[in-house]
Amino acid sequence: MSDQQRIDKWLWCARFYKTRTLAADAIKNGRVMINGQRAKPARDVRIEDSISIEKPPYFHLITVLGIATQRVSAPKAAELYLESPQSIEAREELAAKIKASRVVDERRFSKLTKKERRDREKLKRGL
Repeated sequence: MSDQQRIDKWLWCARFYKTRTLAADAIKNGRVMINGQRAKPARDVRIEDSISIEKPPYFHLITVLGIATQRVSAPKAAELYLESPQSIEAREELAAKIKASRVVDERRFSKLTKKERRDREKLKRGL
């Protein structure tokens, strides 16, 4: 097993992006940093490298633990890296905030009940 791999391929193998093209585009747009430096798609990533990944609205700060020669299953992909506890905590807090902001009365989009229709008609007629 090799001890280095292109960053775009590694991000794809580790399942951060669905395609290598998406991974390369994210790298080109400056959303991926290796050891605090902006990366290019062909840059090699090595074991113990620190990678920061911006996938708006989330941010991942990970350490590379392994290299895969091809895309692997999700449980095996999770073994390729270790995410920092601060990164996990920040993502969970942000996810909770996003979920809380989406609280919507689900009935608002459903059909009115017979009683609600009658009440609405009374309101319209001014009774």
